[in-house]
Amino acid sequence: MFEIWDGLAQAFWLVITLDSDLVEITLRSLHVTLSALVFASILALPLGALLAVRRFRARRITIAVLNALMGLPPVVVGLIVYVFLSRSGPFGVFGLLFTPTAMIIAQVIIILPLIASIAHQSLRELWSDYHDLLISMNTTQRQRIAALLWDGRRALMTASLAGFGRAIGEVGGIMIVGGNIDHHTRVLTTAIALETGKGDFALALGLGFVLISLAIAVNLAIHIIGRTEQEGRW
Repeated sequence: MFEIWDGLAQAFWLVITLDSDLVEITLRSLHVTLSALVFASILALPLGALLAVRRFRARRITIAVLNALMGLPPVVVGLIVYVFLSRSGPFGVFGLLFTPTAMIIAQVIIILPLIASIAHQSLRELWSDYHDLLISMNTTQRQRIAALLWDGRRALMTASLAGFGRAIGEVGGIMIVGGNIDHHTRVLTTAIALETGKGDFALALGLGFVLISLAIAVNLAIHIIGRTEQEGRW
């Protein structure tokens, strides 16, 4: 029991004193996750709007596949990215394996279906309200998508933050493609797994505190942006 309290005390001290290793790992984790979030949002948000506006033959199948991919195991994504980026893979010539870029690619694949699905569900309701107006104005499909993206920006921000929440806590996929290399590809989740295995509970707990703080901050941001504290929706 004493070892647990001692580890907690050391962990708090590392956080308060801004330990160099802890800060480095946290900043790298934020860099990878935020980069993945930007690229995933650029692709997923217009896709969600397109599925809400356009009607085509395979639309229902596309939506069903997109929803199914929300539960795609991260380790499977990591394995697929590893195969493509390995030396014998089609993109091995670029030397991206075991780099932050490979980790970003894996996280983009993991969170893109989640962001697109949430965006589609939100914009589908908005499209039902705007449908008659935009059709009567003889707008093009691009203009309709742009209008939905702008007017639904608060809901879309919530979708992106949900993607961030999943990406920041991901470990399996980025462990495979990043390799958990010290001072190069080590992020919060992989560092926690490593330090726990080494028995360095102080640093592992310190990293855990940072990770929990980021997760809480994201959830608070989702509630604030979505205004869930209003209209009795808590």
